[in-house]
Amino acid sequence: MSKRRVFDIDFTPDTAAVPAGTAPENPAEKPAENRRGPMATAISENADALRARAEAEQNIRAENDRLAHEFVRLKKLGLVVDRIPLGKIRMDKLIRDRSDKRDPELDELKESIKSVGLSNPIRVEERSDGTYELIQGYRRMRAYFSLLSDTGDQQYAAIPAGLVAKGDSLQDLYRRMVDENLVRRDISFAEMAQLALRYAEDTQTGAETTEDAVNDLYASAGRQKRIYIRHFAQVLKAVGGSLKFPEAIPRALGLELKKRLEADAMNAQMLRDALARVQPSTEEAELEVLRGFAEGKRKNAPRAAAAPRPGVAKTTLRCTVPAGTVRCQARDGKIEMAMDHDFSAIDQRRLEGAIAAFFEALGDED
Repeated sequence: MSKRRVFDIDFTPDTAAVPAGTAPENPAEKPAENRRGPMATAISENADALRARAEAEQNIRAENDRLAHEFVRLKKLGLVVDRIPLGKIRMDKLIRDRSDKRDPELDELKESIKSVGLSNPIRVEERSDGTYELIQGYRRMRAYFSLLSDTGDQQYAAIPAGLVAKGDSLQDLYRRMVDENLVRRDISFAEMAQLALRYAEDTQTGAETTEDAVNDLYASAGRQKRIYIRHFAQVLKAVGGSLKFPEAIPRALGLELKKRLEADAMNAQMLRDALARVQPSTEEAELEVLRGFAEGKRKNAPRAAAAPRPGVAKTTLRCTVPAGTVRCQARDGKIEMAMDHDFSAIDQRRLEGAIAAFFEALGDED
C-alpha cells in the first residue's frame, strides 16, 4: 500500500493579527450587514416625499377654506366687485323708484364717469341662469348705456358691480334700493309715492295697503316725510293716469292738490278733464294747470289770443339767478315768481327780509 504524500502550504497573512478587544481603525464605517440596499433607500425616500406632499396639500386646503370663508364674508357686505357686461344685467325683480322721463343730473354723472370712472359700483344679485339682477344703481346703469350708445367705446359695455349674497328677502332688497336713493339723491315725492303704490300691488311683498308699503319702504325716513309720501300717493291714485310729469310736482303743491281732491269727490274728475282739455306738453304747462286747480280755478284749453282788456296788462319774464331760473308774471296789483325751490324750508325772517328788499328796490326805481 502506497503512502500519501503530504504537502505543507504556508499562508502569509495580509494584515497583522488584531488582538481581541481592539477598536476598529475607522469607527464611522458600519458593518456590512447593517447597510441598506438600493431598494430600501428608494422606498424610504418615496415615503418622505409622500409625507411632504400630504402636508403641503393639507396647508393648501386650509388656505382655500380660509379664502372661501373670506369671500363669502365680503360678498355678504357687497365688497366683491367684478366687471359685468350690461347685457347680462336684468331689471325684472324690483320695481324701480326712478322715473325714466326726468333726470337733469344724468349728464353730470356721465361726465364724471368719463373723467374718473365709476367710483361706486352698482349692486347685483346673481341669478341661477348666469345673469344678474340689478339691486342698486339704476342711474349708473342708464349712464353706462348712454355712454356706450354715444361713444361706441367698449369700455362702457361692462360696468363695475358688487355681488350681493343670495338669500335676502324681497323687502330687504327694496330697502337697499330705496335707502341708497334717499341718501345719494333726493328723489321726488311723486316717485316715492309711485313706488309705494306698485309695492302695495305686488302680492310677493306682503304689504296690504299703501300705508303698509310706505312704512316698509321708507322706514328710515322721518315720520313727517312718510306722511307726505302717503299724501302724494293719494293724489296719484286719483289722477296719476292723467299726469305726464308727476315727478315735477313740488311738495307744497302736492299737499294742496291732496286737500282739494279730498274736499269733493267730483274734484278728481274735474282735474282729469282740465288736463285732457289743455293737453300740457311741458312740465311748466302741466304745473300751471295743477296750480290753477289747487287755487279753485278751472283751466280751459288755450284759445286764440284776444285783445288785452284795460287794466289786465301782464308782463312775463324769466330771470337767471345763482339758485336757478325764476319765472315771473307781473300784472296790476299782483306779481308771481316761481322756481324749482322749496321756499317753505326757509326761515320766515329771511323771507321777510328778502321781500322787504325786493319792494325797496322797486321803490328806488320810482
